[in-house]
Amino acid sequence: MGRIHVDYDKCEGLGMCEAMASDYFELDDDEQMHVLAEEVPGADRARVNAAVQACPVLALTLE
Repeated sequence: MGRIHVDYDKCEGLGMCEAMASDYFELDDDEQMHVLAEEVPGADRARVNAAVQACPVLALTLE
């Protein structure tokens, strides 16, 4: 199982993570990103890791 970490100082609300894993990431109406589930089970790890890697400002990590 992995855990999502967000550097909110870096996050610009671009939404790449939400586009790739909308059950884990969500942008609100003010373009603030919210993690819907911090814990990532093994079955979803590859998909969430791809979303983390797609972040253009490197605000996300998956540990």
